[in-house]
Amino acid sequence: RSPPSPQITFYEGKCFTGRKLDLCGSCNSFQDQGFLNRVNSICVQSGAWVCFDHPDFRGQQYILEHGEYPDFYRWNGRSDHLGSCRPVGMHGEHYRIKIFEGSHFRGPSLELTEDCSFLQGQGWDKSCINALKVYGDGA
Repeated sequence: RSPPSPQITFYEGKCFTGRKLDLCGSCNSFQDQGFLNRVNSICVQSGAWVCFDHPDFRGQQYILEHGEYPDFYRWNGRSDHLGSCRPVGMHGEHYRIKIFEGSHFRGPSLELTEDCSFLQGQGWDKSCINALKVYGDGA
């Protein structure tokens, strides 16, 4: 069974009030959809999304997973300004991530191909991660 298609709703007012914008895919400009860049609440019905505070996927990024965000503080926004968004592709078949202790992809590294809730359980005994690479169609 395939996962549900991504769906997100943006609201002009707090607590899901005012004009709204429903999306099921990428939108490089909320204004082009007739929706001002003022967003005070969001409902993510399915999927995970990356939202940007400027059009054309520019500016500060916010990752939003399934759930309700009644005001911009809930997604760590500094203001009610958002301009574009796109779903995060998380359902590919070929993906992996490689983490590095050093910056610029140097030093000890560990490659993962599935969810990992405890890095030390995978043999990672370092105290920090300074770089990572995502390969394939993962996110």
